[in-house]
Amino acid sequence: MRSKYSIFLMMAAVALLAFAVPGPAFSQMKEMSMKGNGAGHGQMMEMENMDKMGDMMGMCLQHADKMGLTDDQILKMKPLHSEMQKKQARYKADLKIAKIEFMDILEVKDFDLEKANAAVKKISGIKTAHHLEMLNAMKDMRTIITDEQFKKMKKMMSMKMGEKKPAKKMMKKQ
Repeated sequence: MRSKYSIFLMMAAVALLAFAVPGPAFSQMKEMSMKGNGAGHGQMMEMENMDKMGDMMGMCLQHADKMGLTDDQILKMKPLHSEMQKKQARYKADLKIAKIEFMDILEVKDFDLEKANAAVKKISGIKTAHHLEMLNAMKDMRTIITDEQFKKMKKMMSMKMGEKKPAKKMMKKQ
């Protein structure tokens, strides 16, 4: 009986977290998927992949020769990469703690709704702050590299993520 109750609590927590994350309203999501141009989907994917920014910078440093990075560019990127790794570790820890605190609130049958709402907002705030930090780091990194290096980085990232070529380009080649 206790395990069924625990499973129910976990499902309730997951449902609350899933619907508590800020995002477009259902009608906007439906509208984006119906447009067919993929712009909305691409923007959402960019936010999801923002956490991989440290990976991207690490990959740039790892393949500095292929990207044509200068010694000066590498010296500027290394401390940024280190800071991003630290921020990522803090983010994961803070998020995990906030989720544990949220689960603790839901542990009782008649949980405090105000505390639960505050916990959900705290989780959302942690995620938002992290995304904004990653945007700033991304902007800082992109000011270090040239346009040509940026193109090479995008090509390397798309190969790493297994992205397919857009349909328009494939049609032109035929």
